[in-house]
Amino acid sequence: MPTPGSKIPSTIPDSSHLPRILCLHGGGVNAAIFKAQSRSLIRHLQHSFRLVWVDGPFFCDPHTDIIQVYGSYAPFRRWLRWLPEHAEIDAETCIDEIGYAIRTAIEDDDRDGGQGEWVGLMGFSQGAKLSASLLLEQQARESKAVREGKTEWDTGPIGIPGLNWRFGVLLAGRAPLSNLNPSLLGSHALVSAAGLSEGFQFVEEIDDAAILRQPTLHVHGMADAGLHLHRRLYKEYCEQGSAMLVEWEGAHRIPIKSDTVERVVGAIYEIAEHNEVEVTWTVDRRPSWTFATP
Repeated sequence: MPTPGSKIPSTIPDSSHLPRILCLHGGGVNAAIFKAQSRSLIRHLQHSFRLVWVDGPFFCDPHTDIIQVYGSYAPFRRWLRWLPEHAEIDAETCIDEIGYAIRTAIEDDDRDGGQGEWVGLMGFSQGAKLSASLLLEQQARESKAVREGKTEWDTGPIGIPGLNWRFGVLLAGRAPLSNLNPSLLGSHALVSAAGLSEGFQFVEEIDDAAILRQPTLHVHGMADAGLHLHRRLYKEYCEQGSAMLVEWEGAHRIPIKSDTVERVVGAIYEIAEHNEVEVTWTVDRRPSWTFATP
């Protein structure tokens, strides 16, 4: 039964025409696990968005947190290196593999009937880091086009013309961001796509090129061991006024309890509407939802 604040319609709509969100899993899991873990969010979001779940390009061992429940969901995947035992790869190849995985998922969904505009990225953990990094890379290409007086910008690593991500939903996303376009982004505040983000030596001041101005929603679990890095992403790598924040009393996982889910879902609707994406509200609006200052 829906909770008192829930207004979930009884009929699931045909998603073919709905605006699309690309969903990027964390490290050591895969798209199927991320989808299963997000079931409480999906109950709401499927009435406003077509959610497309993407597998990362690189195989790896399962994350220790998911073995007990999802140990049979192999193969497990990652987007980026974070452990020394992960095979070394040059930055250009890593970026190309990430772009190919995402481009393939987009083209597959087009063939499966998806017609809506691609409007957002939603990622958990490493997938959140990648989502924010993709937004920063798009921002750099857009800035370059403005400087050159062009009305359209280059396609970037995904290689599909016309993609314009309007917002990102970052569930437990850690700093630093990854550099997905070294020819445009030379900031030392970014980690190379070939590098290990664990143990990254943060610079004293984040330069403007590494600051994300695209709209983002950050969801932080107060019991998450990586909370200090989530806060660095929110406070240091995002421009004031561009980011929203939802905090909840949980660890490194995706919320499933009704009250927290409804807060997160409501904030997603808020950021979508703020960026001219029409949604069907399945929760009551809460006046406390605003674009927070990092």
